[in-house]
Amino acid sequence: MHPGSIPGEASNKFLKALSMVDFAQARRIMVDGQLRTFDVNDMPLLDAMDTVPREHFVLPGREELAYIDQDILVSDGAELRYMLSPMILGRMIQALGIKAGERVLDVACGRGYASAVFRDLGAQVTALESDETLAAAARQSLNAAGAGDVVVVAGPLDQGHAGNAPYDAILVNGAVEIRPDALLQQLAEGGRLVCVIGRGRAARATLYVRSGNAFGERALFEAAAPLLAAFVQTPGFTF
Repeated sequence: MHPGSIPGEASNKFLKALSMVDFAQARRIMVDGQLRTFDVNDMPLLDAMDTVPREHFVLPGREELAYIDQDILVSDGAELRYMLSPMILGRMIQALGIKAGERVLDVACGRGYASAVFRDLGAQVTALESDETLAAAARQSLNAAGAGDVVVVAGPLDQGHAGNAPYDAILVNGAVEIRPDALLQQLAEGGRLVCVIGRGRAARATLYVRSGNAFGERALFEAAAPLLAAFVQTPGFTF
């Protein structure tokens, strides 16, 4: 055997360990180079995003793309779903001000990355997907990341999941063209919802806060995100 060679089993362990070190370094670079420079400064959130293995929530074979500063396609079916870029997702979660024990609904959860981050912040998480196949993929990814206690359900995104409502916070992982009224109705008193409203340069991350039957609305920052089909504005008739 060549002095520098490693037996098969040892080699596999070495490569696995090297990959883990590389991903840990990638998380640190993401936190320092993407999140902190984009006004994400909540320490528990930074710690969570430095801990949750984002590489577990991409399509198999695309783990090396997990930490790029872009939205990443995480579905391989007819329904397109993306994991939002770290900067945008980090600021949206920060705006929700999650406290331990709060109930969170993660809408269009994809393979469950944001749900895992919420769980690491101490929230009780319900993750919603429109397709059972993608919901099953989310369960698998969450289990692999040690977050198997997240409840993953399938159903229409724009209808939320009334079974576990009311929620203290709701995240919509994508852009909407219409106000998500059914989701807002599932908020608890003082509950918060954050989503991206609009397309292109006109899009803004927006925070809603419930007060009785009213919902305050505040634009947070410019943000582009993939449009979710369930929240597309229906064109009116033209004459």
